Amino acid sequence: MLSAESASVVRATLPAVTGALDEIASRFYATMFHDRPELLDGLFNRGNQASGAQRRALAGSIAAFAGALLDHPDTRPDALLERIAHKHVSVGITDDQYTIVHKYLFAAIADVLGDAVTPEVAAAWDEVYWLMAGALIAMEARLYHEAGLRPGQVWRPWTVVERRTETADVVSFVIRPADGKPAPRARAGQYVSVRVLMPDGVRQLRQYSLSAAPGGELRRITVKRVVGADGSPDGEVSNLLFGDVCRGDELTLSTPSGDIVLDDAGDRAPVVLVSAGIGCTPLTGMLSHLAALGSTRRVLVLHADRSPAEHALRAETRELVERLPDARAVFWYERPGPEEPGARDGLMDLSGLELPDGASVFMCGSLPFMRGVRAQLLAAGVPARRIRYEVFGPDLWLADAAQPRA
Repeated sequence: MLSAESASVVRATLPAVTGALDEIASRFYATMFHDRPELLDGLFNRGNQASGAQRRALAGSIAAFAGALLDHPDTRPDALLERIAHKHVSVGITDDQYTIVHKYLFAAIADVLGDAVTPEVAAAWDEVYWLMAGALIAMEARLYHEAGLRPGQVWRPWTVVERRTETADVVSFVIRPADGKPAPRARAGQYVSVRVLMPDGVRQLRQYSLSAAPGGELRRITVKRVVGADGSPDGEVSNLLFGDVCRGDELTLSTPSGDIVLDDAGDRAPVVLVSAGIGCTPLTGMLSHLAALGSTRRVLVLHADRSPAEHALRAETRELVERLPDARAVFWYERPGPEEPGARDGLMDLSGLELPDGASVFMCGSLPFMRGVRAQLLAAGVPARRIRYEVFGPDLWLADAAQPRA
């Protein structure tokens, strides 16, 4: 995929470029938003910009893609690209925007690396960029086509038909299309973007998992009020939805997206659903889908939380497990309560827990939680290829994994 000449240059410069990618990404976003402030209106989440999450995710994806081209020159890293493509479709990215990104990204590279960016270096990394962009453009065109949408035309109005309190900090919204057209096809585990108008007149968006079976005309999202910590801002979109949206209100949602989805109904492999906190939402959607199908697959639900009172969708999870003929749930709580007398104390610990052979494992939660549980799963003999994860927001696991090479 990468020409031999460019591969040699990229290999030689990858440590320097990767080491500077965070600064490059910071310069890139600052300059692009200065010149094109309209991109912050309804396209980029400014909370992720303020926290640095988007910057780190961009740097990580570029480093991972370049490394994959060098390590496996005959194989395109489709798993990496598919995740990015789904996220792009969920916010309505179009192919012309890759030219805008290219302009500001390569200006940032030149600014940060200075004289090290010779014409040969610039040409090699330009090839990397357009290989990645071209693959993403093709994937996104396919996803738009499969959804029956024109590129970028992903937004539809939905009406809230029910607001349900789950915990003190979590609410669910049951919604239906407001335009009279059928609900779009969705798969268990996918998410939608919700775009709202903020008090300052700027539209902001955030992704939320579909937390119930995605059949019929109704959909459900579950929203947690987000309080900023360690200098990060409060969740603008989540807090507005939590505080202001009621039954009868209208929301703007994108087409369902996401590549972490439950296997087809014909798959008989066992399923292990692993979550912590509000990470339960996409997995509850999967569990609800299995119950709606009357699935006979073996299902193991593992969830960790601070307390039963803070465990969103707890009672529903129990009810869904009881509806399935071969399902079991195990909960861990840092502060156990009488609501779940059989729960385990403390953090999730898989030692002594029988994991079904050949299971497909789906995880969602904070990055430290998922790293820790993934290590336990690997130690228990679960193959890495059978462990899939969903990250709320930019994929910082990928960013952390793409460290400078020696």
